[in-house]
Amino acid sequence: MPDSQLAQTVAALQPRARTELAELVAFKSVADFAQFPKSESERAAHWIADALRAEGFEDVALLDTPDGTQSVYGHLPGPAGAPTVLLYAHYDVQPPLDEDAWISPPFELTERDGRWYGRGAADCKGGMIMHLTALRALKEHGGVPVNIKVIAEGSEEQGTGGLERYAEAHPELLAADAIVIGDSGNFRAGLPTVTATLRGMTMVHVQVDTLEGNLHSGQFGGAAPDALAALIRILDSLRAEDGSTTVHGLAADATWDGLQYSDADFRKDAKVLDGVELIGTGTVADRLWARPAVTVLGIDCPPVVGATPSVHASARALVSLRVPPGIDAADATKLLAAHLEGAAPWGARVGVEQVGQGQPFRADTTSPAYASMAAALREAYDGKEMQTSGLGGSIPLCNTLAGLYPEAEILLIGLSEPEAQIHAVNESVSPDELERLSLAEALFLQRLAERG
Repeated sequence: MPDSQLAQTVAALQPRARTELAELVAFKSVADFAQFPKSESERAAHWIADALRAEGFEDVALLDTPDGTQSVYGHLPGPAGAPTVLLYAHYDVQPPLDEDAWISPPFELTERDGRWYGRGAADCKGGMIMHLTALRALKEHGGVPVNIKVIAEGSEEQGTGGLERYAEAHPELLAADAIVIGDSGNFRAGLPTVTATLRGMTMVHVQVDTLEGNLHSGQFGGAAPDALAALIRILDSLRAEDGSTTVHGLAADATWDGLQYSDADFRKDAKVLDGVELIGTGTVADRLWARPAVTVLGIDCPPVVGATPSVHASARALVSLRVPPGIDAADATKLLAAHLEGAAPWGARVGVEQVGQGQPFRADTTSPAYASMAAALREAYDGKEMQTSGLGGSIPLCNTLAGLYPEAEILLIGLSEPEAQIHAVNESVSPDELERLSLAEALFLQRLAERG
């Protein structure tokens, strides 16, 4: 680490960062209130509000967003005439999935092999701690030199658009000269990276109905149309033989010209089993950052244990489609729905319901703020130059902010490097990444203030 006084202060704040991250991770703040108590998300929101107040933030508020969740807002005034910077993170997390597959409890921050494990440790409760650490370090070295706004979202993982709609209804609230989205990650741990593009996404429920009710498979199987079998055929039509996404009318041949991702590195990061091939064509970067990608997220059907010999009358799936910059997510949703309906065999009835959507995003990496961030990352990472990559995931708020504040410079950094295994079991964060990125953010805010 650099030997500056600011760097030493950030390092000294790391034990506090770990303690607070453990407190935040302990909240089971999954914004799916059908499966997880809403009170857990509310407690996490109150924790963040209390933390902001303790740091001198004004106008701290829990914002009731249209999707039934809460986002936390606060404003920390800086010197008169200084620029305003919006810092973003989200406190909601993905479900833990198979809790038995976690080596340590998902909602208990656990140190192991030099990393801190827990759901949300990297995505994105760690991002909130990164912001707090950077601000605390600056306060010990002359104060925070810019005006700060913080927004911590409560439903980013659900893609339900609550904060986007709230921001559109209150356009003055999040106005800023620069926006730091703390929800991406370095291309590799130790390699400072800003994210230049995000894929947009749409999620749909597809419902297939063929019978008035389930039938005995011995008495009716062979002639009665099976809704589950029809659904399987429909879902299979979304992929070519090589695994490429094939939605009728949706272009899938774009290329990525920036930082590349080798097959070997990707296989290691994704933990692909020996002998199993990668899917799709083109480079890995093409497939991740420049082309659409469909994923079947879940299927409603009887589990193997307890299944009966039945021909199924109905079946349902949740399908996600990621789309790169240059493709409108609303248009992609229409094409996906038309494809699913058109692929139905045997005249099966198909209904498609959209349940989430976010537009893709492309940052202006030529803006002056990126020069300031490059210098900050260079110092925090011992002289390593900043890299620029894409991100296959979505942060729907980015396009909303870009539309509301077209002059604002939007930068994406964060803790979700590949080893973090976000959205999977055994998610973790690198303490070294947390320390270096907290320092980089503090240095960035200093440079932004000097720029004026």
